[in-house]
Amino acid sequence: MQTRRQVMAGTLALCGSAIMGQARAEAPLLGDDGLYRQPWFIDSFLELADDLETARRNGKRLAVMWELKGCPYCRETHLVNFARPDIADYVRSNFDVLQLNIIGARKVTDFDGSEMGEKQLAAKYAVRFTPSILFFPESAAGLGERPADKREVARAAGYYRPDDFLAMFRYVREKAYETTSFRDFLKAVRS
Repeated sequence: MQTRRQVMAGTLALCGSAIMGQARAEAPLLGDDGLYRQPWFIDSFLELADDLETARRNGKRLAVMWELKGCPYCRETHLVNFARPDIADYVRSNFDVLQLNIIGARKVTDFDGSEMGEKQLAAKYAVRFTPSILFFPESAAGLGERPADKREVARAAGYYRPDDFLAMFRYVREKAYETTSFRDFLKAVRS
């Protein structure tokens, strides 16, 4: 028969394991493709219109994050920016983030129905820096008819320091892009 102390010690050990498991579950994972990945990034069939519609139904926006194996700024985004609870919580609560590899070969179906590898899609959207985050409108309606360079509502090209990174997500979520530039939005946030 177990003593009360043994039962209590076992319970504390289980609780500690559960808490540690949660902490580890929130840390980015390094995938076989060499990219860091947040556990809350979406799993996708790589059909952008469907991903955007799913995000809309869930009350979120779609952000496509382009990365590259060995990119120090991609690593920094995961290990510094997303390590801040305020940033991770805001992004996870308000966005579905789809991670793509700028030189990847997975087939992606674009908003216009065309299917191509990640590398070709990156070229189509003129993605030249990693990390780059493309933000799309709330709805896919009519998006496929627009040229690729007219589909996104905002873009974060390259690494943004944590406060500016969070501000970019707020800029999109609050639809400030409809009335002001990101630069002016940042000035207003900082003052």
